[in-house]
Amino acid sequence: MENYSVDEPIYALATAYAPSALAVVRTSGKGSIGMLAGAFSPSGRLVRAANGTLVHGHVLDEDGTTIDEVVLSVYREGHGYTGEEAVEISTHGSLMVLRRLSARLVQLGFRPALRGEFTFRAFMHGRMDLTQAEAVEEIIGSRSVKSQEKAMDRLAGQLREAMGSIRTRLMSILASLEVQLDYAEDEILEDWVFPEEEVDDIISSLRSLVSTYDAGRIHRDGAKVVLAGKANAGKSSLFNLLVKEDRAIVSPVPGTTRDFIETWIDLGGIPVRLYDTAGLRSSDDEVESEGIRRSASLMAQADLVVYLVDPEDDVPLDELDETKTILVYSKSDRRRVEGALSISSLTGEGVGDLVASIVARLSSGTEALQDDTPVIDSRRQRDSLIACIEALENARASRGQSVDIMALFFQRALEEIGLITGEVTNEELLDTLFSQFCLGK
Repeated sequence: MENYSVDEPIYALATAYAPSALAVVRTSGKGSIGMLAGAFSPSGRLVRAANGTLVHGHVLDEDGTTIDEVVLSVYREGHGYTGEEAVEISTHGSLMVLRRLSARLVQLGFRPALRGEFTFRAFMHGRMDLTQAEAVEEIIGSRSVKSQEKAMDRLAGQLREAMGSIRTRLMSILASLEVQLDYAEDEILEDWVFPEEEVDDIISSLRSLVSTYDAGRIHRDGAKVVLAGKANAGKSSLFNLLVKEDRAIVSPVPGTTRDFIETWIDLGGIPVRLYDTAGLRSSDDEVESEGIRRSASLMAQADLVVYLVDPEDDVPLDELDETKTILVYSKSDRRRVEGALSISSLTGEGVGDLVASIVARLSSGTEALQDDTPVIDSRRQRDSLIACIEALENARASRGQSVDIMALFFQRALEEIGLITGEVTNEELLDTLFSQFCLGK
């Protein structure tokens, strides 16, 4: 790989670059303990430190002046996060200290780390596979407790074990095919029998994993919920009620909201990105028309649309996607529509039922999040699982073909499993994956 390597000692700030009580600077690479000892007092204590121990002292500048009083966490080769010799420096979170410390590390021969380079080294040294490496960044980016818990399960190897089990089963099928290929044409062997039940069971397991993607994504990235409807349907009033502050302007004048407003809220443990949108109607006003166009675009992209209807208006059923729309009648304090979900943002009537309905719709298909079933929320993993399923389905559809052709299908399926775990990799894949990480991880 052009940028990432395991040949040079690296360093990076692992905490935010901002004034704080404490900051942590990570170093990793062969010889890093000895290199840092050249700027540490007492140096001998650091050189002799055992793995997993803390050393208190001072980091010194090139002229011998003290940069800061620090505590060093020492990791010998084969231990720690990267599996390399490493030292983590706990220092005061002064920006001046961090600038001086960074300059001193460069003088000592450390190179600034790239995004995700520590985790890249952990992967290259066999400390984790790609599913665990991705879980590291997923933990950092989690927006819900459930998402963080499932990412921790992946970091602990839950998905790796599931992929390992499927890989073993596919290897067994491929081995039975290769036995056939190893014999000459004139040697008599029993005909190879397509393992129908085994392949069907593997496909079922793979489909179950694929089905967890949407639930995992919603808990990781948050669900996009759009409040939509005609002008003056009560969208802004409901938005303010749900976010518990006056964020949107409420007015009886139609067309008050000309652009969407958004904010994050928590609904039943699900992170929700809530949008208040411009009222849907015909308008000659250029600015309002653009707002209406954006509203329609948001509705198309939404995970869920809450469509509000004034009790006096007709419902445009032919314009709504029923699969992702909750129809809500507003202003129930004036007129209540019996047998339908009705709310009043003024009195709060029915809003609890609406929230429960939103949570229920967003939670549909999230059963795997409630048990020990592996969950994926990586598009890369999902795409490889789908490709693996396609290879196995093609094998099933071609089961009358020769064994050499059948072997190609199972080799393809194994390759896709290998791409998920990292047993099959390429430079582009690794560059793309690790460059998405934050610095210091």
